[in-house]
Amino acid sequence: MTARTPATPTIKGTTRLYAVLGDPIAQVQAPGLMNPLFARLRRDAVLVPVHARPEHLEQIVRGLQRVENLDGMFVTVPHKVAVRRLADRCGPTVDIVGSANVLRREADGSWLAENFDGSGFVAGLVGAGHDPHGRRVALFGAGGAGSAVAAALLTAGVDRLSLYDTDTAKLGALVTRLGAHWPGRVRALTGPQLGDLGIDIAVNATPLGMRADDPLPFPLDSLPPGCVVADIVMKPRETRLLREAAALGHPIHHGIHMLEGQLNSYRVFFDLH
Repeated sequence: MTARTPATPTIKGTTRLYAVLGDPIAQVQAPGLMNPLFARLRRDAVLVPVHARPEHLEQIVRGLQRVENLDGMFVTVPHKVAVRRLADRCGPTVDIVGSANVLRREADGSWLAENFDGSGFVAGLVGAGHDPHGRRVALFGAGGAGSAVAAALLTAGVDRLSLYDTDTAKLGALVTRLGAHWPGRVRALTGPQLGDLGIDIAVNATPLGMRADDPLPFPLDSLPPGCVVADIVMKPRETRLLREAAALGHPIHHGIHMLEGQLNSYRVFFDLH
């Protein structure tokens, strides 16, 4: 039996465009999930990667916003905070966490920003049997994705959220914003060591792990037995953090689950029926 050749999207003059922006861009997984979704839904649409350096981001976004057959943008590192100011309106999650990972063209031509990183991450955790409700969680990384994950974990009912970032100003600002909505449940860590906090779930929301020579975002020797170690890095699938955590016997949770957990939100947000 001969293997079937995967169907390739047919690009026509009627094709609607979506772009995913990042720097770097080779690691993005969204085209591999969204383009098959367009095919299953029989949508004449395609998602393409766009390598946008930070110093060119505004020019690129403003140019894409003027492409009449471009309906939306997906945003990855390091642009999730900066892209917020390039939207005309922001959804409630963006106002809380200060970052966005999608932009949608509205009927009147304006652009709406929203963030589904956090809800996607929590959906992935729950789907894998790691419901964070009532648990003690340590989150490393207060950037665009980390902020969204933090808010979603608090919404999901974590008992205590401990946050750490090497950028103390960014960390303090995030703790203040989150504390205004969830008082008494958020605290900043002074270092990556977890000590005797009794953490149930430890999450890497930094870019560390994308390169083979990256250091660990936090030490594993202070984690209690059974602590779930989760990563939001999607490529490589097996980061150094996950490999070493698994070798120590910890349950691990891969980054791709965060993207998979967002698919239904994307369908609703972009009206993909």
